[in-house]
Amino acid sequence: MAANQHRWRERCQTGVPDAGYGRLGRVNLTKTAVLIALTIVATGCGSAPASPSASNAPGTTTCVYNVAGTASRPAKLPPTTGVSNSGTVDYVLTLNGQPVGLKLLRDSAPCAVNSFTSLAAQGFYDNTSCHRLGTPAGFQMLQCGDPEATGGGGPGYQFAEELSGTETYPAGTLAMARTSRPGTSGSQFFLVFGDTQLDPDYTVFGKIDSDGLKALTKLAANGTDDSEAMGVGKPKTPAVISSVKPR
Repeated sequence: MAANQHRWRERCQTGVPDAGYGRLGRVNLTKTAVLIALTIVATGCGSAPASPSASNAPGTTTCVYNVAGTASRPAKLPPTTGVSNSGTVDYVLTLNGQPVGLKLLRDSAPCAVNSFTSLAAQGFYDNTSCHRLGTPAGFQMLQCGDPEATGGGGPGYQFAEELSGTETYPAGTLAMARTSRPGTSGSQFFLVFGDTQLDPDYTVFGKIDSDGLKALTKLAANGTDDSEAMGVGKPKTPAVISSVKPR
């Protein structure tokens, strides 16, 4: 692996009762690279989104959400038809009392945005803690979206990634976490506050505004417990999402 490149190495297992969605694995730190390993154990790996059918109205598409595992909180499946696939929508994630503005990209990731906004409307993310912070150069992100705050929680369903194969993860990116197998996005997501080097395997579904980046950078300055590697682990300052709402 090239110097300063970072990667989540994940696996997906099927048939593991109530295993949940994420479990942190071992991280090895070397002088030339930080190998970030995240093991996510899932009870099911989703299939690809259905292609838009003739019944779809202009500007809409169809999504597939597959029941998988046990939801960490009660959550209904998102709508699957008439999902908007055009334009953007603005949301505000309140983190430790600070507004993190999000511009969600319905045009490039309609099913991820549809899932995120559905869970937000149900209060799934309210009063949850972000369980994973990375601060080394090349891996600067905050991972959230698990009500259990362990990396093992999810919404009780999974869905396919929406990828072009050219994804990059610069500062200001909002992306879905997933396993190494296709179709395993769920409720967990990560907020990138410094250019982060990952394989193009994670759906980019939004952008973070400048105030949000300031809030994330301030949080990161307090460091991590280094439970995975130097500069990677649980944030020393609790990172609590109080709400996610439309702007």
